Amino acid sequence: MKTIGIIGGGQLGLMIAEQAAVLGAQTICLDPAPDAPAFAVCDHHIVAEYDDAEALDELCRRSDVVTYEFENVPGEVLIPLTEKYNIPQGYRPLYDSQDRIREKSNARDNGLHVPRFADVCDRESLMMGIEEIGYPCVFKTRTLGYDGHGQVVIRTAEDVAKTEPYIGTPAILEEFVPFDYEASIVMVNDGKRIVSFPVGQNIHRDGILDLCIVPAPRMSDSVRRRLVEQSEAFMRRCGYTGILAIEYFIRGEEIYFNEMAPRPHNSGHYTIEGCTTNQFRELCRYLLGEPLQEPELVAPTVMKNILGEDLEAAERIAVEFGTGTDSRASRTEPGTYVHIYGKTVSKPKRKMGHITFVGMTRDEYDAKWKSHFVE
Repeated sequence: MKTIGIIGGGQLGLMIAEQAAVLGAQTICLDPAPDAPAFAVCDHHIVAEYDDAEALDELCRRSDVVTYEFENVPGEVLIPLTEKYNIPQGYRPLYDSQDRIREKSNARDNGLHVPRFADVCDRESLMMGIEEIGYPCVFKTRTLGYDGHGQVVIRTAEDVAKTEPYIGTPAILEEFVPFDYEASIVMVNDGKRIVSFPVGQNIHRDGILDLCIVPAPRMSDSVRRRLVEQSEAFMRRCGYTGILAIEYFIRGEEIYFNEMAPRPHNSGHYTIEGCTTNQFRELCRYLLGEPLQEPELVAPTVMKNILGEDLEAAERIAVEFGTGTDSRASRTEPGTYVHIYGKTVSKPKRKMGHITFVGMTRDEYDAKWKSHFVE
């Protein structure tokens, strides 16, 4: 029996471990939190910081193959491990995604359409960037920003003051794209073939993903086809294997690269019940050297993120309709699946779980379920 080592023990690690077990593999997770969600389902775990070289070395020694579910693992720690152990994705996709300037430059250089951007290191370079790009534009820290953190939309000269807390921190200034909607794709590449999951439309609330609707309802067949083709071509040109998620802004028939993540993605959680296979299982197949399975959409699907403020409602739905974290469908609401991640501390804006509604459109979700959650 093979063992998959997972750097990170959050909800992504939990779901990787669940799918590894389905394929008959063991898992060992490393996370600094002693109550990390993945520890409840993995076979072994190590409590240590992500930059603890000795602990990471132990994880790798005890594993046949290693992956990461957390993109902020320090590259300087991971690079030497890739030379000693079986980390098939390598460090390159992680390294490329950890810095927004590097990420945008790499996307542009490998064939994707990228909004204009400028490097910002101080107030002078910020003002030069604004002069070059114009209003409106978006200021973002180059590293560690996620779910809207470290970001400021600059629409007028008065908005520049909002960047003051971040001045001195390496940042990027990006052209503001007045997009119609955001879409994302998740792919797995085993080096021979790439399987792509159906493209979803993402709806955010306060910078955090709220809903993923599949198939993307506003997307033309032409945009859908081009988005898949260019994403797969990008993955091949970069030499990335394993899993990769890419978020795009869609404006009319134009497709703009936003960001990427070399790990399972929040917008791909719908695949667990909404597709014939899922992002976690195909990642595990890649890691275990098994043939990939082409995913197919079971039915139109809506995935709802459960944040701290939604947790009580989600738990009530789980009890009322007989759903649970083991992904059993509701007895009274077929196609409704509740996943609670088991995090011990709940707070607003923290991802605590998700609900997948299989066989449901956005309009049906709005009519039946939207009122259950915080707006």
